[in-house]
Amino acid sequence: MTYTPYFIHGADRPARWLITCDHATNVVPPFVNDGDLGLPREDMERHIAYDVGAYEVSKHLGEMLDAPVIASNFSRLVIDPNRGDDDPTLLMKLYDGTIIPANRHADAAERERRLSECYRPYHSELSKLADREDVVIISVHSFTPQLRGRPQRPWEIGILFPKDEQFSPHVVEHLKPHTDAPVGVNEPYKGYLPGDAIDTHASTHGRPNTLIELRNDLIAEQAGQIAWAEKLAVALPCALSSAGF
Repeated sequence: MTYTPYFIHGADRPARWLITCDHATNVVPPFVNDGDLGLPREDMERHIAYDVGAYEVSKHLGEMLDAPVIASNFSRLVIDPNRGDDDPTLLMKLYDGTIIPANRHADAAERERRLSECYRPYHSELSKLADREDVVIISVHSFTPQLRGRPQRPWEIGILFPKDEQFSPHVVEHLKPHTDAPVGVNEPYKGYLPGDAIDTHASTHGRPNTLIELRNDLIAEQAGQIAWAEKLAVALPCALSSAGF
């Protein structure tokens, strides 16, 4: 089979939304250490390798909003598309207490190969899809309920955004009726990183956007994936309307 570093669903869908999923799969391309990062299967199936459930939520949400969806097709441990290409965490050698054997001695040439074969093609296609006057970018991610040695996380969903982003606060308000837990505001992570995917394709262009973090145990199965896509498909248009975009 020919390897492709991204998937696009519904490229011609007419809605102004663009759904992105930066950490959609745990795929290790065959040109990266013969398709094996040296980790046991149980590690490749958990959050360190990809955002569990996020791809499925993205696809359902795209169908419900009649919007295009773009998703990466390489593990974040291969190279992280949600980091700037100069970010020191772009190619992780240690994640949540786990050493990544195939990355341990990755040199500049290997880093460049992964950028050329995975990272840049994904961002090139994302840029093309985002090149519309009225686009609103929704980035879907998931988070683990608890990192090793850390407290349990209380949120079911978190919304990440910088202080000057005007759409996301409305998303927070319109999500509150859909969860009994608090909606995380820049939780479980603190806002955007300079050079990350949203900064690159949305913030620097003045495009409305939000980054959604869903707790992965809630979207590990199809029922939860559909349920959360439905909640988002209701909340997001209401938020856009109240934001006046």
